[in-house]
Amino acid sequence: MKKEEFYKEARRDLSGPLDGVRVLEATTTWAGPMCAAVLADLGADVIKVEIPSGDVGRAISPMLPGTEVSFMHATVNRNKRSLSIDVRSEEGKDIFLKLASESDIVVENFKVGTMSGYDLGYEDIRKVKPDIVYVSITGWGQFGPNHEHAGYDPLAQAASGFLTVNGSPEGPPTKAGTFLADDLGGLHGAIGAMAALRHRDQTGEGQHVDIALQDAMLFQSDGLPTLGALGIEPTRMGNEFGFAAPANVYDCLDGAVYLGVLLDDHWKILAPIIGEPELAEHPTFATRDERAVNRDVCNMMVSEWAKQLPREQVLKKLQTAGLPAAPVNTFPEAAKDPHVQERDMLQPIEFSNGVTMPITGPAAKFSRTPTKVRSAAPDIGQHNEEILTKIGMKTD
Repeated sequence: MKKEEFYKEARRDLSGPLDGVRVLEATTTWAGPMCAAVLADLGADVIKVEIPSGDVGRAISPMLPGTEVSFMHATVNRNKRSLSIDVRSEEGKDIFLKLASESDIVVENFKVGTMSGYDLGYEDIRKVKPDIVYVSITGWGQFGPNHEHAGYDPLAQAASGFLTVNGSPEGPPTKAGTFLADDLGGLHGAIGAMAALRHRDQTGEGQHVDIALQDAMLFQSDGLPTLGALGIEPTRMGNEFGFAAPANVYDCLDGAVYLGVLLDDHWKILAPIIGEPELAEHPTFATRDERAVNRDVCNMMVSEWAKQLPREQVLKKLQTAGLPAAPVNTFPEAAKDPHVQERDMLQPIEFSNGVTMPITGPAAKFSRTPTKVRSAAPDIGQHNEEILTKIGMKTD
C-alpha cells in the first residue's frame, strides 16, 4: 500500500483523534511528560505547567545544535503549550484549579503526596471538576509498602527483575539503554487516561488513575513474573532466544545484521543459503528444539557465511528468501533509513529561534485522523498570555 492510499480519506480539520480533549500537565523529567506527549500527539490540547525556572528536562544535555533546547525537552514536550506559574503559591494554585475545572485530564508524576501538599491532589481537583480523570505516575504507585519511596526509571527496572535478564550471559545485570520504565509508565498513563475518559463519557464518572513504573515494567516482562512466582528464574540470553536458533547478531564485512529463525520452514530455506543444504532436513537441525540444543553450531555456521559478505548482500539474500532479517543500525543510520523517513518518524520542526530540527514523530498512524508534530517544544511560559487571558486572569 502506498502512503497516499492509506491517507486517502484523511481529515485535515482535526488535530487528531483526541481533538477537543483538554489536558493539564504538572510533570517533570520523562514519565509524566511522555504520558502527556502521547495525548498531545493524538490531538489533545495539552497545557504543560512549569515553575518559572522550567522543568528539569530542559537543562539535560546534549542541546540541539544551534539552539539552547535540550534533546529531552524537544522530544517529549512537542505539541504542548507552556504555562509558567508557581503552583506552590496561592495565585499559582488558583490558576491551576481554574484550568483544571475546564480540563478533561490532569497528569502529574511527583512523589506521592506532593500534589496533595499543594492542595492540588485528586480530591482537591474533583471539588472543582467532579468528573476529572486524574493520572498519577510514580515509581511504586499510590499504595503498597513502598509507595512513599522515591522512584526513578532505573530503580523500577532493577526492582522489577528486568536487569537480571538484560545484557550478555556473562555480563552483570544491565539496565536498558533508554528510559524504558519511564516510557512504559508514560504509555500506560496515556492508555489509562483514554480508558477512564471513555468511562466518563459513558457514565459521567471521573476517577484517579494510578500508574507505577514498576507495575509497567512487570506488565511488559512477557510473562516472566509468572515464571518467577513459580520459582523459575530466567537466564540472560543476550541477543538470542531460548526457544529458537539461529537467532542472533551476525557480523558482516561492513556491519552487522540480526537474523531470527523461529520456524522450521525458515531453517529449510536458510540452510542452502549458508552453503549447508544437506542440513535442511538433518535430524540434528531440522526442528526448533534440536537447533536450540545445537545453537553454538548454528551460530558458527551463520557467522562463517555472513562475515565473508557485505551487509547489504547478506540482507538481500535473506530478505529475498522471505527470512526475518534486519540491519543492526546505529541511530544515525536509522535516521537516514528511507523506510523511517517514509513513515514520518522524523519530522522537520522549526523552533522559536528559526532553527529547524528533525523531531521524532508519533508512532500510531490514523487513516482518518492523522497525527503529526504540530509544534515545537515551547519556550518557558511561551503561552502565558493566551492561556491566562482566556480564563480571565491579568498578565504582567
